[in-house]
Amino acid sequence: MEILINDHQSIQEIQGKFSKVFPFLKLEFFTDPIKKEEHVAQKLLLSGDSVLAKYRSKHSITENIVISEKQKVSELKQLFQKIYGLAIQVFRKIGDVWLETTSTNDWTFEKQNNEAFKMSLIS
Repeated sequence: MEILINDHQSIQEIQGKFSKVFPFLKLEFFTDPIKKEEHVAQKLLLSGDSVLAKYRSKHSITENIVISEKQKVSELKQLFQKIYGLAIQVFRKIGDVWLETTSTNDWTFEKQNNEAFKMSLIS
């Protein structure tokens, strides 16, 4: 399954679509890139009721982004930065906690979601 994203959608709408396809993952949006040594708590989280166009700092010919199960988290992060000038972070649910996927950004969304599902069966 694929998720089509454009800058006329609200952040909340995008997050809802993402959660339906990947129920054990969460997608958050930030204005500034997150460096390896930083945690998302150090960055400004974007408001869910605003549309992406309000925050984008880059404008390119390509306006849409497609998220697919076989796509790596790192690839999506690069796309958002390149097309919209926005940073994203993916979180994986482990029990009742949402953990940043920074050390597993080379995994596909399918693998991220499946691993979180497996962990939910254990906890």
